[in-house]
Amino acid sequence: MSEPLVLGIESSCDETGVGIVRGRTLLTNTVSSSMDEHVRFGGVVPEVASRAHVQAIGPAIASACDQADIALSDLDAIAVTAGPGLSGALMVGVGAAKGLAAALNLPLYGVNHLAAHVAVDLIADDIDGITTPTIALLVSGGHTEILRIGDVVDDIELIGATIDDAAGEAFDKTARLLGLDYPGGPNISKAALGQLDGSEVPGDRSAVKFPRGLAKKQDLRDPERRYNFSFSGLKTAALREVTKAETLGTDLRVADLAAGFEDAVVDVLVTKTLLAAADTGINHVVLGGGVAANSHLREVLGTRCAEAGVRLRVPPLGLCTDNGAMVAALGSELVRRGIAPSNLSFPAVSSLDVDHVLV
Repeated sequence: MSEPLVLGIESSCDETGVGIVRGRTLLTNTVSSSMDEHVRFGGVVPEVASRAHVQAIGPAIASACDQADIALSDLDAIAVTAGPGLSGALMVGVGAAKGLAAALNLPLYGVNHLAAHVAVDLIADDIDGITTPTIALLVSGGHTEILRIGDVVDDIELIGATIDDAAGEAFDKTARLLGLDYPGGPNISKAALGQLDGSEVPGDRSAVKFPRGLAKKQDLRDPERRYNFSFSGLKTAALREVTKAETLGTDLRVADLAAGFEDAVVDVLVTKTLLAAADTGINHVVLGGGVAANSHLREVLGTRCAEAGVRLRVPPLGLCTDNGAMVAALGSELVRRGIAPSNLSFPAVSSLDVDHVLV
């Protein structure tokens, strides 16, 4: 089947995403976010996210079908994120997808969330398919990984990952420490640009010397640490600066702290990604995940990729964050290749390994 009509469901965290594609053409990408419900907690609360998915999943599917001008009976297949992600949130999407597949007698593909982030380039209208091999840097509130992609269906290798907090999680926790609202990433970026204190004067990225986790020379020589990340020490450093200012009664410019923190995160992400590219001999990098919206990350990664002779690909921002379109895109590719669907008994797997593209 060269042009399968596939509906994709994504519910791994706080966004209920439903996308519909025909072959490699995106028909609709509907996203319902529960972000506002998590603001008072300073981060995503799994139970709150799960309940929000239950409320949003039905209307999101109906809205997607309306926008794509199709009926559920027109579908050729359904794809759903089976993992990794929050267990309760995943189960809502998987349950809905199984119900639809059983009722409509359609093949169902339980797919890997991380592989789907890369597969989204199959349907991006500003590029003709995925460039492989490529190094993928996926950065979000729940994930920070470097992947080697030989083929989006059957050749994905995890090169590096965070050993503690994801980068987006570190942004959220540090933002709360600085008195900034959730989501932390966008607000730290605004603070770093001087947009939250009314000054419009960007923070000094060198005013506070933040550590670069697992980026010392001995770390980079160690195969077990060379591509991995750690952001826990960075959060501790931010706490130490705030505590010191409170103890001494000195002025602390939030813009400076935010700018230095953001720069430290970005520096490590970019450095390790380019190390992976150089070591594998791959001259192409793709950026994905919610933190791809960070302008400083895009700017620094773009500059340093150009200096290293590496081509950088950043999909449209609406396709970088969690969405159903990327799930539908990967599902469509599996159908196009004639790969057998998942058994309806497959579980939601919160810690699904990246090399398990299909569950």
